Amino acid sequence: MCNVDENSAKTGNKYTEAVKEAIKGEDAEMMIIAAKIESEIAELDSYEERQMFLEELGLEKSGVERLIQAAYSLLNLQTYFTAGEPEVRAWTINKGDKAPKAAGVIHTDFEKGFIRAEVISYENYVHYGSEAACRAAGKLNSEGKDYVVKDGDVMHFLFNV
Repeated sequence: MCNVDENSAKTGNKYTEAVKEAIKGEDAEMMIIAAKIESEIAELDSYEERQMFLEELGLEKSGVERLIQAAYSLLNLQTYFTAGEPEVRAWTINKGDKAPKAAGVIHTDFEKGFIRAEVISYENYVHYGSEAACRAAGKLNSEGKDYVVKDGDVMHFLFNV
């Protein structure tokens, strides 16, 4: 990770180029981050304010967001969601995990008694706005034990203990 000044946050500088050259040919990645910018982002109150601030700097994502995504990628992790009346919750699993194993992250009984999963893709959930709208549009799928969970899936598990 290279900490740079605000002017170098988007494209880097001669020092980041030197680091890039030093790690060329290695199984390594480099990330450019401006700690001062990250500190200023952390002080903003809303998501909208943070997005406007990033846009003004010509940045798509904060360094923290890029760091989290890079760590997930490096560790071969992904996220699925459960959504119900009381709360929406994110769960971390390994890429390639099947539905029963994903259910087991919530509770081991869910994996042991797994029957099926009701799945809505993240894109459909955002597009239609709710589980009920996805169900009405035919965008809720019933998946079995061999279903490989996709990053961002919104899931409900049916199980029998």
